[in-house]
Amino acid sequence: MSDEVIYEKWENGIKMNDNVNHPAHYTSGGIETIDYMEAKSTHEEFCGHLRLTAIKYLSRAGLKDNEIQDLEKAIWYVTKLVETRRKYGSN
Repeated sequence: MSDEVIYEKWENGIKMNDNVNHPAHYTSGGIETIDYMEAKSTHEEFCGHLRLTAIKYLSRAGLKDNEIQDLEKAIWYVTKLVETRRKYGSN
């Protein structure tokens, strides 16, 4: 049995792409890009990436196509940062 987790979002019986939590274009090749980035960088590099990406989404919210989606993405990156810090015992 595979350990692979499949993330699906359904709406009215139709499989939808989850553009905030698991965008399809980030999972090509069987691994999410964020997981590959974490594996290939130091803890501090990865945390810096998460922090800066959250800032990016917050600073452009309302200036592009979908303000709510940008705010949700900022939340996703901050949540991932908190989870990553906890994972490695950071305060």
